[in-house]
This record gives sequence, structure tokens and C-alpha cells, in this order.
Amino acid sequence: MKLKNIILLLLTAAALTSCDSFLDITPTGKVIAKTGEEYRALLTNEYKYFPKDRYMTVLRTDELLMDKRRSNSTDLDAYLDLWRWKDENPSPTTSYFSWRNYYHTIYIANYIIEHRGEISNATRDEVNQLVGESYMLRAYAHFLLVNLYAEPYTHCQPATTRGVPMQLTADVNAVPGSSSVEAIYQQVLSDIAEAEKYLNVETWEAGLNYRFNKISAQAFRARTYLYMGEWQKAFDAAKEVIEAHGDLENMNSSTTLPNSYKSVENIVALEKFDSNLFTVINMPDPNFIAIYRTGDQRRTKFYKRVTTSTYSLQKGGNDALSSSFRSAEAYLIAAECAARLGQTTEAVDTYLMPLLQKRLNADALSAANDLMANMTQDELIAEILDERARELAFEGHRWYDLRRTTQPQLTHTYDDEDFTLTPEKYTLRFPTEAVEANPAIERWEK
Repeated sequence: MKLKNIILLLLTAAALTSCDSFLDITPTGKVIAKTGEEYRALLTNEYKYFPKDRYMTVLRTDELLMDKRRSNSTDLDAYLDLWRWKDENPSPTTSYFSWRNYYHTIYIANYIIEHRGEISNATRDEVNQLVGESYMLRAYAHFLLVNLYAEPYTHCQPATTRGVPMQLTADVNAVPGSSSVEAIYQQVLSDIAEAEKYLNVETWEAGLNYRFNKISAQAFRARTYLYMGEWQKAFDAAKEVIEAHGDLENMNSSTTLPNSYKSVENIVALEKFDSNLFTVINMPDPNFIAIYRTGDQRRTKFYKRVTTSTYSLQKGGNDALSSSFRSAEAYLIAAECAARLGQTTEAVDTYLMPLLQKRLNADALSAANDLMANMTQDELIAEILDERARELAFEGHRWYDLRRTTQPQLTHTYDDEDFTLTPEKYTLRFPTEAVEANPAIERWEK
């Protein structure tokens, strides 16, 4: 399907489900929006329907189980083949990762960027904020696409490896081929830098903090450089995030989970579980929970023991638990990068221990400090990666961490049959209909 048809289809759907007249579609496929209020509503619609694929990646990790005794048939039809990595000829009922919706968001972002000079009844700051958020949404959509449908930056030759189609104009007639992995990452970084010129809201109030703000650009940059293996650049960006937004939820006393949009840690609360997906993911693997040590408050606050061998997840399932960027991630990025750069003492004392002080009871904190004091550099890096697994569990980070690091072989067992995750399965295939409609996306353009 050509990009034009994709955009028209999705925009028409948006128009039919909205009472806002500015979403009406002209015969050329353009959105009619004039005022700042209308452009804000248009962007809000994109935030609302932005794909929740980061959360769906949990299905491909070691975080959860699927069991026909506990999963209903609808869940199994939709998600079983994702969980067992059956990417070749999956069941036709499988709920797959997004493609069209990302490019829909990119189209709208491009449209707003291109028409910024035509926005009426809005202050300069309001227009600039809309433009900055549009650059961030365009960058974030491309970033997630390249991390789903292309090889990991750290496991390929980025300049000569096929990435995903890059769309930088609101052209419904465009049929782009794929750009290289390197080109996509450089465009993401460029868009983040461009967004910083326009973003002017320091902090959105709770309920509006699904929107990108000023510090979110630096948080996004830190994650991007981390995935690239650019340790010093990721370290520098993460330190700036901590300096500007270093608050952490104290899980020894607070009843607010750190991935809540109401948490002091929140930077951007764009993504969350949808209700159908949560019912499937609400089966944590006991082997994964075993990585939490005694005295770790996250073990009892993230999970609830149901029986001696089963748990339920308390870290999702309601609209309050929405998180795309939060300050704890910045501490973990800084700790990992410092350790990889050989600054192991700083990694522990300056970045890891301040986080653990808010997650462990006194005895567990003392034990953790003693344990890390005797670790080699490699052991400390492995511990920090385990700490990322504990802290960011079920938030959609685990899959990307496995991809960018060791790409371990995992095994899922279902109905006495074993299924194995091998390195090539860490990269998803392009959707069949996308390739059939545009074979050019299978090659990359210099």
C-alpha cells in the first residue's frame, strides 16, 4: 500500500471517530487545521493513538509466561506466536507490531512542521512548542521503527545496513525506500537537536505530561546514544537529565510507583499498556522475579504473589501507569556508561547507589554496596544491566537491552514444546503488506 493510501485511510478513520471538524479530509489527503487550538488537538490525537509497541515487546523477552491454563483463547490467538518468536507464517490472528500508525504520526508531525508559519490565533511560544513536539514525535517514531525492523546499531555496520523508510515531508504520494541504520539514527539526533530550538515548556502538569517537554530532548538523546554504544555522549546527556530532573520515588515510603505519570520521576508519560495487552502480560515469570534480591522493595511493589509459584503484575493495568521517559533511566544510563568507560567508582557511588537507596531497605542496600565493591569492571556492567532489568521491568526496555547487548538465546516452553530465540529473531521482518505494496523498502538508499 502506498504511503498516500495509508495516510488517507488513517486520517479518514481519525475524522470519523472525532467530532472535531478540522480533521475532515480534503480530496488531496491534507488535514484542514488553522488555529493553534486546532493544531494542538491534531497533535493530541497523535499522542492518543501513538503505538504502544514498546510494551508489546515484553512478549518477546524473558519477563513473562504464557500458559494455556491461565490464558484465554483470545489472548493466545493474538499473542502466542509473538511470545514464541514464530515470525515466519504466524497465525493470521496474531496482533503484530505497528507500521502504518508510526508513519501516520510521522506524516502529521511533518505537516505541522511544514505549516508552522500558517498557524493562527496562537502565541509564538505556543507555535514553537507545537513544532518542537512534532520534531520529537517524528524522531521517536523513526527511532522505534528502526529498533523493531532493522538490525541493532551495535550488531551491524550501520552505514551499510538496511534501516527503515525515512519520511521527512508531508507527501502522501511518496514511496520511499529504506535508509541505512546510520542515516536513521543521525536523523533522529538531528530532529532532537531541532526540537530543542522550539521546546519551551519546562514541565507539563499531571494529565498533560504525555507531551514532550524541554528536558525530554536530553533524555531521548541519552537513550539514543546508549543504543548506539556511544558511551561518553550518552553519559554526558544522562548527567544533564539528572541535573535538571533527578528526583526519584522513594519506594521505602512512597505508595506511588515510579512508572506512574504522577511520579516525581516522570519526564514523559506517552506510552502505557492497553487493557487487552495487560491481561496477557500479567503473568510474570518466576525465574525473572528471582533476579530481585531480598530487601528489594520492587519485588513486593511491582509484583504480587498469587500462589507459591505464580505472581501477578502490579506495574500496569491502569491509566496512571504510563511512562516513556523517567529519571531512573537516566541514572542507569549514566551508571552503565561510566562503568563501560572505566569509571567504576563513579558508576556505583554517584549513579547506582542513589537509585538503590530509594529501592532497597537498609540491610539490602548495605549488602549491595559490599557486593559491588568487589566486582570487576565486567561484573559491574553485568550487574548494572541486571539492575536495568529490575528497575525497568515490564516497561518495554528489556527487549531493546537484549538486542543491543549480548542477544542471549532464550527459551519459552508452551504445552511441553520448546521455542528458542536466536540472534536473527531479534530483528522483526517488515510487514508482508508493506513489502508487497513497496518492494523498495527491502533495499536501502545511500
